[in-house]
Amino acid sequence: MIFPIGDDNIIGGHKPLVSYSLILINIFIFVYELRLGLSAESFITHYGMIPAEIWAGKEYYTILSSMFLHAGWMHLIGNMLFLWIFADNIEAVIGSARFSLFYFIGGTVAALIHMLADPLSMIPSVGASGAISAVMGAYLILFPRSRVKLVFIIFFTRFQLPATLFLGFWFLQQLSSGMGSIGQQGMGGIAWWAHIGGFVYGILAGYIIKRAYGHLYYYGDGNARGF
Repeated sequence: MIFPIGDDNIIGGHKPLVSYSLILINIFIFVYELRLGLSAESFITHYGMIPAEIWAGKEYYTILSSMFLHAGWMHLIGNMLFLWIFADNIEAVIGSARFSLFYFIGGTVAALIHMLADPLSMIPSVGASGAISAVMGAYLILFPRSRVKLVFIIFFTRFQLPATLFLGFWFLQQLSSGMGSIGQQGMGGIAWWAHIGGFVYGILAGYIIKRAYGHLYYYGDGNARGF
């Protein structure tokens, strides 16, 4: 299996306080879920986003609360790893307050797309992946030449890929799975269309950010500089 472990970080800019805080909050809430034991299922049902309930005009708050819940260790680790790798560069460019707004709008857009794709579902949707997909979409536009550092677990080999290639392949995987899930209630346990919707929102937001903050210059020493 191949996992990303890092990227080229930008020089200067704002400190990624919100990015790292989100990681800590997600971990704290997941640990709390574990401590609930058998009550964890009802906790997730109460705070997870259920599309059919939202369309019925109930429990709108779960669109936000569901972004901080995870279904298991691998779900949490995967999401937090991607957040740790890709979010700091975005926050460094636009600042903590704007990044917070961007992140939660991205998660909301992702939730809405998931609701449209599976409106009758009574399965709670949980996870930060929709918002993180938005981060990845914006990253693709703002740092296309940044290098994503990867490790091949089986052979313990490390290598690098351009962000354009890595993120483009990731999106094609989500799109292929999303198209294959059409007409299948429950989506096989994964909200593919939330990933797709979040990523597309991130791309659009990335163009807006790039226009607002000027050109981003990439340096061959493994760093990208904003402003």
